[in-house]
Amino acid sequence: MDIVVLSGKGGTGKTTVATNLSKVMSYAYVDCDVEEPNGYIFLKPEQSTAMDVTLNNPVIDSDKCVHCHACVTSCEYNALVGLLDKIILFEELCHGCGACQLVCKTDAITEIERPIGEIRISERFAMGMLNLKEPMGGPIITELKKKTNHFNNRIIDAPPGTSCSVVKSVEESDFAILVTEPTTFGLHDLIKAIELIEMMKVPYGVIINRYDGYSFMDEYLEYKDILCLGKIPFSKSAAMLYSEGHLLIEDDSYKTCFVAMKKNLEALLERRSS
Repeated sequence: MDIVVLSGKGGTGKTTVATNLSKVMSYAYVDCDVEEPNGYIFLKPEQSTAMDVTLNNPVIDSDKCVHCHACVTSCEYNALVGLLDKIILFEELCHGCGACQLVCKTDAITEIERPIGEIRISERFAMGMLNLKEPMGGPIITELKKKTNHFNNRIIDAPPGTSCSVVKSVEESDFAILVTEPTTFGLHDLIKAIELIEMMKVPYGVIINRYDGYSFMDEYLEYKDILCLGKIPFSKSAAMLYSEGHLLIEDDSYKTCFVAMKKNLEALLERRSS
């Protein structure tokens, strides 16, 4: 069972929900927010195994290249630029698809592995990290999910927003939890996230963080008949726990809140599977 936790924008409490739910539900936690992974701050995993993630980049042999520019034409990502006497590669744009090597008639192109980040795996915890200046987190997310297939149940902490990396995180998930906050920006970006999840045909529910009483967010969810799995109360104590790297469930009142969300979620998933 894979439950992906996402949000239309950053700062809504997505990682707070993902880490605390992974604890109360006894699910493994997989941090796919590879540009800014921070779940480890709260879960404090034991010593992990690190593995590099690489991308295949073309190397062009100038002695064999006849400057036909077939490789340039074949590149869907504009990573290759053809000049009169050489081909220039922009590494950051290359997706490692291998099309350029396939179309080269003189076998002038070989491939080398270029590290773009790493994944770290320990018992019931995994995370990915994208190297600085690298633009694509998708390959790391794909490898991270592949390497953690042995976890029977996973809470997948997706990147914020609705980017390609979010799509990679959501793919093949059984259920999605959308975390939002009762602000105008929160509602705007929640709608974007809902559009993505519905397009991917993944069942979902919403958790409202920093809840401070009935508001337009409640009205919207009721109007659209969207399931609300729970509401996390707004309080200074939650902010203090978070700032010190503690899970909210270390506070009894918040533990009660997350246990209730766990029961709601488990009941829903049981009904869907029956």
